[in-house]
Amino acid sequence: MIKLQFRLAVLVSALLILFFSLSNIANAGLIKGIYITQPTLENATYLNYLISRAKKVGIHTFVVDLDKPSKLYQKNIGLLAANNIHYVARITIFPGGGTPQQINSQAYLEKKLHLIKTAEGYGAQQIQLDYIRYSSKQPPSNKNAEDILRIIKWFKVRTNVPLQIDVFGISSFGPSKYIGQDIKLFSSAVDVICPMVYPSHYEPYKVHAVTPYDTVYGSLMAIHKQFNNKPLPFKLYPYIELSNYRYPLSHSKKLAYIYAQIQAAEKANADGWYVWSPHNLYDNLFQVLENKQIK
Repeated sequence: MIKLQFRLAVLVSALLILFFSLSNIANAGLIKGIYITQPTLENATYLNYLISRAKKVGIHTFVVDLDKPSKLYQKNIGLLAANNIHYVARITIFPGGGTPQQINSQAYLEKKLHLIKTAEGYGAQQIQLDYIRYSSKQPPSNKNAEDILRIIKWFKVRTNVPLQIDVFGISSFGPSKYIGQDIKLFSSAVDVICPMVYPSHYEPYKVHAVTPYDTVYGSLMAIHKQFNNKPLPFKLYPYIELSNYRYPLSHSKKLAYIYAQIQAAEKANADGWYVWSPHNLYDNLFQVLENKQIK
């Protein structure tokens, strides 16, 4: 009996070790990234600082704006490659949202395609399309999303690397007929969808500012619900934010705010996450990832 109990204990221990090992492997496979502007990329001193801090905490992807091709941009992309940082080029398609004239302008789309091709030439491993939507002033219509899908498909067949798109967090809960974003409709035309589930963008903002976990988790689970909780036909990398610009938080609460969003994204079975800071100030994020004991 004692030998049997010992063998069972050994077996249980082995299974627990295997379980936690597999969990660590799965977690290691998450995409973890930060967004940086073109001026930040072209500032080699600060870029090297971000690379150094990012690598120490397991961040291996930089989403980098490309607004205008430059030799300095191309040179500094080499710093990412030398440090095994995954380069995703972010191309803003319709700043502020597209007008009907822009949506239907072949010449306009060709200019954006030129940026995509330039980014591919610089070594972009994926392309991310942001502001791929109508202006919020556009009258609501099912056709709006169909127009945006047509443009996504146009870029997709002309892009040689996986294609990502950013969508508003509100589209997690269903089609947005004003701006023309529909995750289900877009799902077959893209490789990655990045919902911007920033708690600051939800109303009432004072509620969401103090419930970041519930806000992010609820948004991502709503996406799964759109697909009847079956495996998603695309990778899911939500964007989270460093702070709530509409609601002041203390330093410690900002750290907890970041941590809650990361935990929510991982609990909702996202394939990874990106962190957005418009000024590319990520010290709070690095602190959170260095010390995951924050509650």
